Amino acid sequence: MTSSDDEAARDLTETVVDSRVVHRGGYLEVRVDRIRRADGSEADRDIVGHPGAVAILAIDDEERVLLVRQFRLAAGGPLLEIPAGGLDVGADGLTHEDPGAAARRELEEETGSRARTWRRLGSFWTAPGFATELMHLYLATGLEAVLADGRFAPDEDERLELVRLPWREAVELAERGAICDAKSIVGLFWLARLQASWSARPS
Repeated sequence: MTSSDDEAARDLTETVVDSRVVHRGGYLEVRVDRIRRADGSEADRDIVGHPGAVAILAIDDEERVLLVRQFRLAAGGPLLEIPAGGLDVGADGLTHEDPGAAARRELEEETGSRARTWRRLGSFWTAPGFATELMHLYLATGLEAVLADGRFAPDEDERLELVRLPWREAVELAERGAICDAKSIVGLFWLARLQASWSARPS
C-alpha cells in the first residue's frame, strides 16, 4: 500500500467505543456497536456476531456437483445450495473449530460422502454490512460414500434432499437465477473459472 492508501484507510476507519449485546442465541449474538469515525462523529452499527462457516464444492467422479435442497425460513422457501455449515464453538464460547475439519464434517453430515482430496479455494465475507460471518470455500474430489451407521449425521433440525447435477448444469442454474443462494453462486462461478483454466492447459 502507498502512503496515500494508508491515509485513505485511516480516513475510513471506524473505532468501536462501546458495545451492547441485545440478544444472545444458541449460535448468534446480536449487538449494537457505537463507533467513532476519523472526523470524530459517532453512529450506531447493528452487528450479528457469527463464528464463521464453511462451504464445499464437492465433485464426484462423473463431474457432478453435490447440492442439497433445504427449506430456508428467512428466504420463505426451499433453496438449492452447495453443502455448508457453521464452525462449532468451543465450550469457552471463544474458540472456533478449524475450518478444514469443519468442511470434512459438514460434507459427511449433509451428503454422506468423504473426499480423498481437499483444496482450500479462499474465503469471503457473506454480509459485511452487518454480520461477522467469514465463509471458507473448499473443493472436495475423490468422493466416497460413508456407511449410514458410521457417518456424521445431519443436525436434528435439518431436513435435506441430496441432489447431484452435472457441474455445467449447476452453473447454468446459477446464471439463470434458479440457484440464488450467495455462497452457492460464488462457489459455482469459482468452479466454472477453475474448469476453464484446467481445460486451457496444454495436454
